Amino acid sequence: MPLVDEIVTLHPEMTAWRRALHAMPETAFEEHRTAAFVAEKLASFGIPFEQGLAGTGIIATLHGRESGPSIGLRADMDALDIQEATNLPYRSTVPGKMHACGHDGHMAMLLGAAQHLAKTRNFAGTVHFIFQPAEEMAGGGKVMVEQGLFEKFPMSQVFGLHNWPGQAFGTFSGKPGPMLAASDVFEVTITGTGAHGAMPHLGIDPVLVAAEIISSLQSITSRSVDPNESAVVSVTQIHGGDAWNIIPGEVVLRGTVRTFRPHVRARVEERLRAITHGICAAHGAEGKVWYDYRYPATVNTAGETALAQAAAGDAVGADNVIPDPASSMASEDFAYMLEARPGAYLWLGSGAGIGLHNAGYDFNDALLPIGASYWVRLTERVLGMSAGERRINF
Repeated sequence: MPLVDEIVTLHPEMTAWRRALHAMPETAFEEHRTAAFVAEKLASFGIPFEQGLAGTGIIATLHGRESGPSIGLRADMDALDIQEATNLPYRSTVPGKMHACGHDGHMAMLLGAAQHLAKTRNFAGTVHFIFQPAEEMAGGGKVMVEQGLFEKFPMSQVFGLHNWPGQAFGTFSGKPGPMLAASDVFEVTITGTGAHGAMPHLGIDPVLVAAEIISSLQSITSRSVDPNESAVVSVTQIHGGDAWNIIPGEVVLRGTVRTFRPHVRARVEERLRAITHGICAAHGAEGKVWYDYRYPATVNTAGETALAQAAAGDAVGADNVIPDPASSMASEDFAYMLEARPGAYLWLGSGAGIGLHNAGYDFNDALLPIGASYWVRLTERVLGMSAGERRINF
């Protein structure tokens, strides 16, 4: 089964939708114009929907020709706090905000699939189209789950899709287990005693303590984590001091931790605290650690991954499905939905070019019919027209 012919015909219209959304980016929980655009399209397709979950979220519900299971297909809606630097005719019209992660394309692909499925209804069961706000470090997926996404809209499985620069164009990749890492943040406050820079013996230098902590934190991944596991500890901010010749009384470090396994996550936090407190104590300084668990790891279940891989093969051919990609240390709040329901998250390769979260990034519109066809093939595969067919597909 190749791309869906009707979806290919819809390509110019999906491109227009995507570019309209690109021009009006909105960030976490502020996607009001975006939600209105999505709602208008869904209404024109004749698909009922509900608004308000997680503030600006939209859930559209479509029933097939026969009764059957329910599944969810999710697209993220929010943009980033980045000043666009593309000069495109449809570039962002909102200063300091842009769609630098392709969520505009994700919405357009899901809308295209929804329009087609509303016309054909070639499936048995129910599809919930989930338009989720606030994916970018604000946890909109968590809020949706907490506000009753799966209770108000029962579904046995949930699926996600993200464009992936650097992966061969038009290929899909995904595997069972962790696809993306858990994401945590930390802040270390080191309090010493300020002094004149020419008389360091009269103070306790928090800059020196901070330097030792930064260096020693790298021993966590090299000496405290099993070499067969993966972890990243990155100090990304250093704040302290405001004069050339004064040793400050306080330095603040901030950073991020990425892991795939819960026990590794706990071990990294334990060692970060121990290293901080030990080095501070050795110098007579005080150390305080604030550590916050953010997104969990994005973990695919085996059965749903097999279904997603097969559907991707239906759309682009099995040779264009990468069954065992390297996991990424990036994170994704679709993880919260996968904690609540079985499901799978795939990457759709957009080829060479500028990466995500870059001021020069733009979603590759040639992906639109590919992604929309995948959603259609997945729906038809998971929700076959008879119970017998569903058993075969599973």
